[in-house]
Amino acid sequence: MIVLKATQEKLLSVLQSVAGIVEKRHTLPILANVLVRKTGRDLQFTTSDLEIQIRTTADLDGDAGSYTTTIGARKLIDILRTMPSDQTVTIESQQNKVVLKGGKSKFTLQTLPAEDFPLVQEAPSFGPQFSVPQKTLKDLLNQVSFAMAVHDIRYYLNGILFVAEGKQLSLVATDGHRLAYASATLDVEVPRQEVILPRKTVLELQRLLSDAEGAIEMQFASNQAKFAFGGMEFVTKLVEGKFPDYNRVIPKNHKNAVTLGRAPLLASLQRTAILTSEKFKGVRLNLDGGTLRVASNNAEQEEAVDELDIDYAGDAIEIGFNVTYLIDALANMDQDMVKMELADANSSALFTIPENQSFKYVVMPMRI
Repeated sequence: MIVLKATQEKLLSVLQSVAGIVEKRHTLPILANVLVRKTGRDLQFTTSDLEIQIRTTADLDGDAGSYTTTIGARKLIDILRTMPSDQTVTIESQQNKVVLKGGKSKFTLQTLPAEDFPLVQEAPSFGPQFSVPQKTLKDLLNQVSFAMAVHDIRYYLNGILFVAEGKQLSLVATDGHRLAYASATLDVEVPRQEVILPRKTVLELQRLLSDAEGAIEMQFASNQAKFAFGGMEFVTKLVEGKFPDYNRVIPKNHKNAVTLGRAPLLASLQRTAILTSEKFKGVRLNLDGGTLRVASNNAEQEEAVDELDIDYAGDAIEIGFNVTYLIDALANMDQDMVKMELADANSSALFTIPENQSFKYVVMPMRI
């Protein structure tokens, strides 16, 4: 039976969309496979790592009839990558194997039984469904994801807080040293829902979401989130735990503020970062009158100093930061101007977009 027939380009694109979560080494060998389910002309491809499940439906040619199996996802992708994009590829079933043919090439691959594939049990009830344009969610994720913790024992920091309430969707990430907040307006009003998406889910959504037109539908349950977009269905476990109260972390009424060009500040920080030491990524910012002075040094007694002209009439302040934390935020924004608000050398700084409440970035100072 010919399970499917398609061009290399089409089949590879479908497989790559679901294969991002496939682990190379797993205690269950079948999780290295993609579940292929054929019903008439419709083909479903499903992958899982027990916590996230991605399913996409593709309209590919093939014999009529039903068929299910699981095939090694990485091997399939590696084989397809070696073929020309316009090559027609067929996959045929043969007992407990499949035969992939393309041009004069033929590959016989082992399969594992579809009934052994552990599908994620969906939560019995989800909250109301709401949607945002894919590009909007992708932009929000890009604005905050860099501030997520990595392998923190406070597991609830290894992800992003999603808060939907009224007509607003807010995303928050923090690793304890910095906090990023971004929000967007929804088309419909929704009752308050608050969940923490795991880090792996966030990275996978960033990979899959498109800048093109099209919405992403979202639904949250107490321990699961479900997303549907571009013919794909994405179900993920949520992180359990209490996310810190981000409203208390965001400073209010800092009396010293300066608005300056984002690109010149980013370039200045990137220059001075070159002479910070590998372990100690500290830079000093000195605001005084019309000048912002950015300086760094290292154990070899080397020093970098860079100055920017600014319009500033606040207190003279010298404050130290981990330069990576500043560069991360500025590099993930696309606005021309950024506003920096400070109280003194020992208080956290607030970075915002002028005349715009939808983005806030808080960073703790460091002693230098």
